[in-house]
Amino acid sequence: MSVAVLLLLGLGLQVAEGRRDRCFFNRTQESCVCYNLSEETMGSIIQCLPATVVEFWGGDLEKYTAFPIRDPDSSVIDTLGSLVIQKIIIGNVLVPETLLARVLRFFSYTHVQELAFESCIFQGTGDWSDMDGHNLPILSLSFQNVTSAPLTGREQAFSSLSSWLGTLQELAVTGSRLSSLPCAIGRVFGALRSLSLAQNSLGDGSLAPAFCQGAFPQLQQLSLHHNNLSSYHGVCEGVELLPELRHLDLSHNELVADPSSSCQWPPSLRHFNLSNTGLDEVPTPLPPHLEVLDVSHNHLHAVDISLSSMKKLFLNQNLLQAVPSIRNYPMLDTLHLDNNSISELPRDEVKLLGRLQDVAVADNPFSCSCSGAGGLQALAATGHLGQGWPGDYRCHSPAQYQGWQVAQVPVSVLRCDLATVVAPLCVALALLAVAGA
Repeated sequence: MSVAVLLLLGLGLQVAEGRRDRCFFNRTQESCVCYNLSEETMGSIIQCLPATVVEFWGGDLEKYTAFPIRDPDSSVIDTLGSLVIQKIIIGNVLVPETLLARVLRFFSYTHVQELAFESCIFQGTGDWSDMDGHNLPILSLSFQNVTSAPLTGREQAFSSLSSWLGTLQELAVTGSRLSSLPCAIGRVFGALRSLSLAQNSLGDGSLAPAFCQGAFPQLQQLSLHHNNLSSYHGVCEGVELLPELRHLDLSHNELVADPSSSCQWPPSLRHFNLSNTGLDEVPTPLPPHLEVLDVSHNHLHAVDISLSSMKKLFLNQNLLQAVPSIRNYPMLDTLHLDNNSISELPRDEVKLLGRLQDVAVADNPFSCSCSGAGGLQALAATGHLGQGWPGDYRCHSPAQYQGWQVAQVPVSVLRCDLATVVAPLCVALALLAVAGA
């Protein structure tokens, strides 16, 4: 937060005129960016009044910690209410929390719905009692690469903010070395739909306290990628009390499955991201009503799962040598198998794959025999072969076609499918023999 925010919130700072502008308005994008504003250069903030997104980068707030803050009069309230600003981004600044606690309530007079802090340091602790009962229009709150005092022991501050936090819909605390989240804090967020705790230091034991009984009761999307999670079943036990969870991202954690666990995932879970988790087999159990499963960028040699609800399956960047049968997935419409070790598509699987809307098998070492090239060409003819065709579909063998695009390999009916020629010929000869007799 820069001193420009204080003016925006009607704190009555006096602005010196005639100084060099430090705010820059982009009319096309309806955004405004301000750098290192002070009393001397704050006049340029008037350029930001038509903007819907305003960014403040740099500045010195410490000297305003003791600044007298009075309640706004009716004219200031009217001015704040007329602004069209929807999102404010505050970056690269040290934020005295006591100052933030005193000015945050002024957002209740604006239409700001998104507030983001990036690369900020929150200093000290503030008295949030003035926020008791205050509702803010902010529905989305994010902290990226921030430093603050530990959350443990600060339940009272969150209680004072409960009128607002209880209506918040999106929260992101990412890249901030977060290692724990107290149970009582999670219970404040009664309406939260989306929570990202990605790129932090959360371990297996920190999930159960964070997602305790009654915490985040409406949560639908949870992102935990790039943390210190290691136990597949530990995560399952950590989130099993989230009754509305639909999307879970565990990617970029080194997970190990424990086959002895009996944990059951929330039955509401539909989208599951296990990409880049070091898996050499698909772990079990999977959520019972799963529709989208991403296990790409792992070390899978085979896939043997049966989920009738599955609609999208991402298996790219693995070690598969054969196309998994899709007979167990009657609802499937998307299958990605790029960058595996698949040499050809079996004829019976080609017919099934042709019913899907999106199939991708690029960058595999294809054998361009009759069945290998013919199967891919037949699948491409359905129009459902995904991006990469034809350039990323090349022959690995035999030698005479190595490096060729599969689409360019000549496939003759007489050479590749003798049965379609021989069978009718045999019937014709038999009929002639009968007639001659």
